[in-house]
Amino acid sequence: MSSESLAPARGPGAPLPPLTARQEFILRTVVEEHVSTGHPVGSKHIAGRQGLEVASSTVRYELARLEDLGYLSHPHTSAGRVPTDRGYRYYVDEILPHEPPHPASGGAIARALELGEMRREVDAALRRLVDVLAQVTNLLSIVTAPQPASATVRHVEVLVLQPQLVMVVVITSTGAVTKRVYAFEEPVDPGLADWAAAFLNERVRGLSVGARMIESRLEEPSLSRREREFVAALASALTDLDEEERESVYVAGQARFLAEYRDQDLREIDALMQAIEERAVLLDLLRGALARNELFLRIGAEIAEPQLRGLSVVAANYGVARRNLGTVSLLGPRRMDYRLAIATVREAARALSEYVEGVYE
Repeated sequence: MSSESLAPARGPGAPLPPLTARQEFILRTVVEEHVSTGHPVGSKHIAGRQGLEVASSTVRYELARLEDLGYLSHPHTSAGRVPTDRGYRYYVDEILPHEPPHPASGGAIARALELGEMRREVDAALRRLVDVLAQVTNLLSIVTAPQPASATVRHVEVLVLQPQLVMVVVITSTGAVTKRVYAFEEPVDPGLADWAAAFLNERVRGLSVGARMIESRLEEPSLSRREREFVAALASALTDLDEEERESVYVAGQARFLAEYRDQDLREIDALMQAIEERAVLLDLLRGALARNELFLRIGAEIAEPQLRGLSVVAANYGVARRNLGTVSLLGPRRMDYRLAIATVREAARALSEYVEGVYE
């Protein structure tokens, strides 16, 4: 199972300086308060909290110490602090593992994959799931579909819609359904359409999508001229499947993300929206998650793509035994709720892996 190990992966960089229990408490408080409000956190918001019975002067000293260690920064002339990339990384790697997991909306995720129509088409399930992830987290949700090389032809139908109009329906092993309509100058014999369906299923079922072999398998010298011409007219429904099945990326939550994080740097938001539009940058980023069997988490400067370094990404892969098929990921500001994001991605990857095991061949 591709989602067996989902332990957070420590990001690149030097080892993190260890903190005392009190410093960890203060760092956690700053991170969670900043995630909640978006504002710098001052000592008055920390002193007197249950579990931290120390004077305000001690809190101020510890805040300054955390800043010296690189875990916090002091923006402008504000008396408050905000977490740095290093601070978020320590929070994710050293503090969250000792906290109970966030009660992510597993029920909503499961329901997104249990609807009857979703059992017929993986792409429909992915569209529904990406919407649910965005609703649960208020983050940008991205799910990549199985790559074309993973798909094979499962079934072909040839249907006469009107006397001169024929539709070819191709179902692949990923559950994707493609439809092509062909117009002929003369009425088409329904018997010829039934024969063509049987012939095509016999010749191409089980072949990889986009395989060059498909075209050669449709060549049969024993066919009559009429049969040969009819098959040749319909061939593009199968030989062009590699274009139909190109790697897909499903994205949801753009409007919700913009509304929730409108105070984010406009340049960062613009870069993210451009990456969504172009898709190539997102695919390059998420391929790093597809290659590993553990949680993929990058914070700010840890992201290789320069235009996305003002954000954070949490991702995990899904798939069947010994084969990763795609990724589930959340993108958002560095002050995202990591506890919720990690729990949601874990649950979605687990549920989606179970789902595709029942559909994917």
